[in-house]
Amino acid sequence: MNDGAVQKSVLDNGIRVITERVSYVRSVAMGVWVSVGSSHEEAGQRGISHCIEHMLFKGTRSRNAREIAELMDSIGGHLNAFTDKETTCFHARTVDEHAPLAVEILADMLENSAIDPAELVKEQQVILEEIKMYDDSPDEVSQDIFVRSAWGGSPLGEPTIGYASTVSALTRDTLLEYMGANYVPGNVIVTAVGNLEHGDFVAEVRRRFGGLAGVSHHADPKPPVFRPVTVVKQRDCEQVYVLVGAEGTSAGDDRRYIYSVLDAILGGGMASRLFQEIREKRGLVYSVYSSHQMYRTGGLFTIAAATRPKNAAEVLSLIRAETSSLAERGVTPDEVARAKEHLKGGMLLSLESTSTRMLRLGRTELVSGRSVPPSEVVEKIEAVTKEQVDAAARSLFAQGRLALTVLGPVDERFEAQVGLAQSA
Repeated sequence: MNDGAVQKSVLDNGIRVITERVSYVRSVAMGVWVSVGSSHEEAGQRGISHCIEHMLFKGTRSRNAREIAELMDSIGGHLNAFTDKETTCFHARTVDEHAPLAVEILADMLENSAIDPAELVKEQQVILEEIKMYDDSPDEVSQDIFVRSAWGGSPLGEPTIGYASTVSALTRDTLLEYMGANYVPGNVIVTAVGNLEHGDFVAEVRRRFGGLAGVSHHADPKPPVFRPVTVVKQRDCEQVYVLVGAEGTSAGDDRRYIYSVLDAILGGGMASRLFQEIREKRGLVYSVYSSHQMYRTGGLFTIAAATRPKNAAEVLSLIRAETSSLAERGVTPDEVARAKEHLKGGMLLSLESTSTRMLRLGRTELVSGRSVPPSEVVEKIEAVTKEQVDAAARSLFAQGRLALTVLGPVDERFEAQVGLAQSA
């Protein structure tokens, strides 16, 4: 197999195995993806996907947590995991000769996890501390408030980590039932990138995961309904956190390339309008940026900034001025050209990391059901026109379509200064 060639096989039980050979490295980065996350949870089980992620590191029927950690250390490998709104991924990176052992460890964790009740109690306390850690971060809290208000009523709007009350209520039986319903072959994808042979890797995955059985009946949540609401929350902290946002696109919508160009122009880098106007020209913030968060059933286009209280009204006014300018006057051809090069360069440079390539294989399979080659992404970016970006800006930033969250030490004067007629 040539370097860069992506190959895909489907095991008899339905597990998808996708690899990409990179022969000039001595490593293999691999991930076991389960296509369930916090958006698939029932209201009373918020945080269960994240809790399971934690528990799978706490020991199996044949290894305790320390033995798992020591085994990975003994081969110089790295083992980790993450949970998001739509996915849970367990990933490892090892020297190529130890890749089979990493596959075996991951399979042992997913198929033979002990879910020991005593360990669960301890890990629930760890997660409660994690929740408190996020609660102590105004940046995290403001992001959470924004998503929950803009996507109110949708599971996508709920925090991945869950709530103290729901996490505390989880039991071993609850976790095992959830895993039995969702950790099944049709929901599992194994991706790997590095110095490997596809056939050999597939054989190892079949050996370790071939016995996994079950059928999933879960479905992705309905597309969230975006609500352009304003929320102002008082908080005793050093800065005021401002978030402005609009409805974005889903991860499978081709308009995402247009939105990505707009994102790069508005707040995607040091040359962006927001960075130049608010930080470089006026020195009002350390960080100001835009982002386009995409999921399988919806997306959010957001602008975020943090500043001292006396500057909060001015920063919000400047953000509004930039979005209004984009909606009314559009972008320039030079901005579009620079944004395209920025996006292409960022993607191509990221592909020098085998871990990034592995993650990309998993995400594109989950969204598109196939591997999307970088050349296709470059073509899609190149095809974006100024007229398309202008139309996207008019749609995104039209009056009455923006949600706003403000968190920090603000008062009635702030609301009057920025014209907030109503706050929730």
